[in-house]
Amino acid sequence: MSDKPPLRLGTRRSRLAMAQSGQVAEAVSQVTGRPVELVEITTYGDTSREHLAQIGGTGVFVTALRDALLSGEVDFAVHSLKDLPTTQPEELALAAVPLREDPRDVIVARDALKFTDLPRGARIGTGSPRRTAQLNAYARGHGLDIETVPIRGNVDTRIGYIHDGELDAVVLAAAGLSRIGRLDEVTDFLSVDTILPAPGQGALAIECVADNASLIAALGELDDPFTRVAVTAERSLLAALEAGCSAPVGALADLLADGQIVKEMRLRGVVGTTDGTRMVQLSTTGPVPETYDQATALGRELASEMLAQGAAGLMGERAQ
Repeated sequence: MSDKPPLRLGTRRSRLAMAQSGQVAEAVSQVTGRPVELVEITTYGDTSREHLAQIGGTGVFVTALRDALLSGEVDFAVHSLKDLPTTQPEELALAAVPLREDPRDVIVARDALKFTDLPRGARIGTGSPRRTAQLNAYARGHGLDIETVPIRGNVDTRIGYIHDGELDAVVLAAAGLSRIGRLDEVTDFLSVDTILPAPGQGALAIECVADNASLIAALGELDDPFTRVAVTAERSLLAALEAGCSAPVGALADLLADGQIVKEMRLRGVVGTTDGTRMVQLSTTGPVPETYDQATALGRELASEMLAQGAAGLMGERAQ
């Protein structure tokens, strides 16, 4: 190990944040030869008991970490990419987007039930308008009778509602459960054809100040180019819809391969009313973007098609 001082990694305090930051810390330590220490930072999203849609969603888990970066309290920070506002501040660099985990949503249900096996009137907990809209739309289209219940809290709190008998199931992100070693509690993986994930879901963002070229270069070793272009396209779609990360927007860019050769990228987007009665869902396929501009253009093009079909009117108040 180097005799240089440790690099300071800013992270939220939640068990999930600490787990994913710990994994990044090990990887950064390997590429830099320097020890990495975690600096725990409390964000507004961690302390507020309001539902994310009420407190604005966008940036509530991010602002305090970015403040710590800008003040020099930490050297770099790790975020869940889906929590990042779509506009990147000039003074900060998105130095790396590592290889994405499984982007799907999952069900954790009582009695090991799958989504389609839940009883009539089943109560399903989620804090996400995106999940609520798509769950209700799927149920409506397939003759299922469910009630979506808004919830907040960490994984233990959410799964606790099932054990307590308050809910029949909760919807969570596969990636989060994977990172804390709890995938064995999943009772059903939801196909992206059923529920499109949040833009950037399953991906992490590693951020540092924009004028630290040597750190940007070192962190860049962890970047996965395919993940980066995929999430760039998804987030461009979100930005072009003028929606924040609490809006009922789902998006997923995936790579279409012929054997081992990646041929094209498909971008899918969905927006809908939370009761599931009205949805706009479209997709586009094109060459795999080779630049940031090409990836953002893909997202903007699909967003303009969705807006032309009335997507704006389905999001409630447009996020400012």
